[in-house]
Order: sequence, then structure tokens, then C-alpha cells
Amino acid sequence: MTLCPPFDREAELENDIHEAFQKINTDLLPFEVILNGFGSFPNPKNPVLFVQPEENENLRQLQLNVKEKFNFRKYSFNPHVTIGYRDLTYENFIKAWEIYQNKSYKTKFIVDKILLLRHDGKWIPIAEKMLTGK
Repeated sequence: MTLCPPFDREAELENDIHEAFQKINTDLLPFEVILNGFGSFPNPKNPVLFVQPEENENLRQLQLNVKEKFNFRKYSFNPHVTIGYRDLTYENFIKAWEIYQNKSYKTKFIVDKILLLRHDGKWIPIAEKMLTGK
């Protein structure tokens, strides 16, 4: 789940990102997220198919903690797990959405850390921070 939208930054300034990441308050207990059903962003240029989480106050608090340190642009928080995006043409998105919009899907997982990712053709973890529960 994305807690802060992707952004561009010069490689030589990456240390600032690492420092901000390490300052994120992760003094939360690990918590459960329940994914329940499918959703979509039907933008013709970049359609997205995703699994949506149930409302979760811990997830919202964690996102606010991230936003405290990564607040250089305004963005809304719409938590989701993307299952189709850049590899999905709009025509295939329409076909997929017809199938998935009424499908039932429910699962859960434990959130016990956050990751800082860099995109080099694919998402690569470059730092992690555990939830400490203090």
C-alpha cells in the first residue's frame, strides 16, 4: 500500500529522503489490515484495478505519520493494493473490471514495517522501518 505517492528526486539528494524516512514515527503496534473487494480508478490514460482495504484507523495514523515527514506536496490518501496499472490498456481494464467489479475477495495481513522504495524499472526496497509499538 502506498503511504506517500511516488515522486522524483535527484540521486545526490537521496540522503535527505533517508533521513526523513528514519524520522517517521513508527511507535505503533503491528496491526491487521483486511482487504475486502475490488475497486478501480477508471482513468483512460492510466486505469487502475485494485483490492481495497476496510477502514482502518491504524493505517490512517501511519499514513499521517509519513505525511509529517514527506509533506512537500498535497495529496489525498486512498489506500489500496494495486493489481493492474501500467501493464493494463484501457480496453483490457474495461474487460477486467467487468469481471472483477462484482467478485468477492477477502483476505488479511499484518503490517509490521514500512518500506522506502526506489523505482529503477521496478520497485526496489532501499530502507525499512519496523513498527515498534512503544
